[in-house]
Amino acid sequence: MSMIHFVGGEKGGVGKSVMARLLSQYCLDKGMQYTGLDADQSHSTTTRYYKDFTQALQLDRFESSDAIMELALEQDQQVVVDLPAQSQKFLDRWIDDNGVLDMCEEMNVPLVYWYLVDDSPDSQLLLERFFAKYKYFLNCVVVKNEGRGSVFSDIEALTTANQQDELTRIQSITLPALHASTMFKINKNELSFWAATNSSEGGLSLMERQRTKVWMRKAYAEFDKVFGSVTSSNSDALMD
Repeated sequence: MSMIHFVGGEKGGVGKSVMARLLSQYCLDKGMQYTGLDADQSHSTTTRYYKDFTQALQLDRFESSDAIMELALEQDQQVVVDLPAQSQKFLDRWIDDNGVLDMCEEMNVPLVYWYLVDDSPDSQLLLERFFAKYKYFLNCVVVKNEGRGSVFSDIEALTTANQQDELTRIQSITLPALHASTMFKINKNELSFWAATNSSEGGLSLMERQRTKVWMRKAYAEFDKVFGSVTSSNSDALMD
């Protein structure tokens, strides 16, 4: 079964590209067919780290954004879209003007939006606006990034309040923080997370590679919950 994953969040600096890279590595490690689409033209981070699996995407051009659906429909695969900050208006226009939500439902392609947040009031406000538009129509995964904050009580309260309506499809997970100097080395040396954990030539010490493995294992456990839930919900919908 194909799934489309948007990795976003309107606020800048919340860790969207790290999350997109980690989700890409998760798909590869799980043996899933995977294609990445990098819409962050100013940084092209996912493209640099996973160039063999990733292609550029221009969200402001329908002809480019159409590849999201085309890739999901041509074969069973995970399509991971790395969104830049302040890109929601372009994604909204593509979804609304092309009836993407209805099309995904008809074609049995789940949409998952991994919404990255830090612990700032700005993240809370932007998440509230996102819920208002999409909480009934997308699988919304609030990703509390501990690498960008530690006090998520307001985000958790907002998420819980919106989960009270059983028609919503909202989940919340925690992305643990990786030791800052280890992440710095991974980024400086432009290592995929596979290289960061498996290659002694990547510039990381044995313990830094071990730290990265533990961090990935914890993150993957959170991702497993989401994939299991979305797959189960989709199967139930097909039976109804």
